[in-house]
Amino acid sequence: MIENLEPQQAWDLLQQNSKAVLIDVRTKIEHGFVGHPLGAVHIAWKEAPDWQINPEFVAEVIQAVPDRNSPVLLLCRSGQRSLDAAKTLEKAGYQRLINIEGGFEGPLDQDNHRGNLGGWRFCGLPWQQS
Repeated sequence: MIENLEPQQAWDLLQQNSKAVLIDVRTKIEHGFVGHPLGAVHIAWKEAPDWQINPEFVAEVIQAVPDRNSPVLLLCRSGQRSLDAAKTLEKAGYQRLINIEGGFEGPLDQDNHRGNLGGWRFCGLPWQQS
């Protein structure tokens, strides 16, 4: 079963459980230039220019998180790619998967802008740009 947590709840879990791992599934450009949560492991779910699913995604997660009972928190821009990635990891045997609702940038507002209604940055949680 995949759990959904708000960004603050996800941050709290990361602080309370030393086995929890945060994986940023966005592209390399998003991760570096838009910014990413402190301590996030970057493993792209899809990558430009072809936007195909990363065929090494599960293998890279297994390398980063070999214990399939550890909490694995997944984050993307808005919460959809991370949910798709979580479903794939569930099939690979991971037991505690958490999708971060709103992702890093949150949903679109009435002007089609992100970052004004929710997400990791909007909540003021620790992040950095490369």
